This record gives sequence, C-alpha cells and structure tokens, in this order.
Amino acid sequence: MKFIWKNIVCHFGIPREIISDNGRQFQGRKIQEWCRGMHIRQRFTTVAHPQANGQVEVTNCILVQGIKRRLEQVGGNWAEELTSIMWAYRTTARGSTGDSPFLLVYGTEAIIPAELGIPSHRVMNFSEECNENLLRKNLDLVEELREKAFLCMQRYKSIMINSYNKRVKSRSFQVGNLVLRRTDSLKPVGNLDPTWEGPYKITSIIGKGAYELEDPEGRSLPRPWNAHNLKKYFAQQDPSEGSSTHRGHPLLKSSEGSSTHRDHPLAQVL
Repeated sequence: MKFIWKNIVCHFGIPREIISDNGRQFQGRKIQEWCRGMHIRQRFTTVAHPQANGQVEVTNCILVQGIKRRLEQVGGNWAEELTSIMWAYRTTARGSTGDSPFLLVYGTEAIIPAELGIPSHRVMNFSEECNENLLRKNLDLVEELREKAFLCMQRYKSIMINSYNKRVKSRSFQVGNLVLRRTDSLKPVGNLDPTWEGPYKITSIIGKGAYELEDPEGRSLPRPWNAHNLKKYFAQQDPSEGSSTHRGHPLLKSSEGSSTHRDHPLAQVL
C-alpha cells in the first residue's frame, strides 16, 4: 500500500484499476479494503500465465537482467541499484516504440553521463534562453510524438502476434465445456504424479483465452485460468449402461477392480 501511495497516487493520481499477479501481497484483506476505500478496482491475471500481463513481465525481465549484472559489485544489495537500473531503462530507446520512455513523458531526452564525458552538440551549444524556447516547442509536439510511438508499437505488436500465431495452435472452449487443468502450473510434481486434474466446468469466458471454472461440487475457482493450462475433457461412455467414467486420471479401474494405465502401450497388449 505504501508503494502504491508514494509511487503511483502521489505522482499520477488515483488509478481506476490496478492489474497485478496473484501474489499474496495483492490478495490480503488490508489492501483489498484500502482499494475499496479509494474506489480502485483490483484485477488479477490468469493463474500460472504471466503472458496475460506481458508488458509488465517484459519490463521486469529487462530490470532483472540489469540487476544480475551488478550483483557481484554491490554484494547482493540489489535494492540500492534499482533506481539506477530503472533510470537506464527510462532513458534508452525501446524497440517497440523507437523512442525512450523519458522522451515520451517529458517531450525531450534526458542528459546522460556519457554526454558529459564526450560533450554532445546540445551540451556544447547550450543557451539558457534558447533551451527554454526549445522545451516549449517540444511540449507542443509531444502529442504528435506519442501518436507516432503508438503506431510503431501497434506495428511491432502485429509482427509479434503473426510470428506467434504461426508457431502456436489456438485452443478455445465454450461455456459448459468440461476441461482438465494442468497440475504442474500450481506446484512441482513428481515423475509419476498426474499432470492433469479435473474435470472442471467452464462457467464464463473472460476474453483472450481466459476462463472461469467451477469444480464438480459447484464451487467456483477464485481466479480465471488461461487456455494454455486447460484441455478438453472427454468422458468414456459405457455401452452397457450409457454412463461415463473419468479418463483424465492416469490410473483407471479395470473390470476386475485393479488399476491399469489406459494410455501405456503395454496396457494394450495386456
């Protein structure tokens, strides 16, 4: 709550909603009550699917790489280096927009230490009067600059989506479908543990491959799940009684009551 207040509210005002992962620090009673009091809507990404909050995850990955490079120098005290790493990120042009985040916010590039060691043109020809006029002109053009960056980002995103779609087959479900849920997305499993559990029933479609589920007892799962961690469940029909049996579990009961693995090649021989 302190971070949200100091770094978000005090700089940019009260946000309409906050999107976060499913960490405990975002699900506690205190922060939920605080958000309700500030009229902030909390939204959570799908479980075990960081791509749902891709823009944040990409930024975090870059920051983590910067922290790793400095760990030996700072002796593990990475928190002290975080401000410098974020400064480097903000003043570096991004491939998706073609400009630095600093430029898109303030309308001008920041003066970095490299420009002092080897003076750049604007440092050598600095004039206080001209500088003030140039800053005002830059502010007039900042909206045009942001629109250009937005178009570049959309084009970059389109290229990435097309590349991804060529390699990945989409998976979609409908309300009422029965699905199995991947277990290794929740916690590590052993070699002989089942990798899927269920079935669960899809109760609603959130959008972009996210679904809300309920268990066989009718209890709703607290968080939505992405299609990447789901697969369709097919019940085996009993020709004599017309009933169905669970095929999702790796061990199925045979007619004699013993347990056999239906998918194992040796089971077909036996």
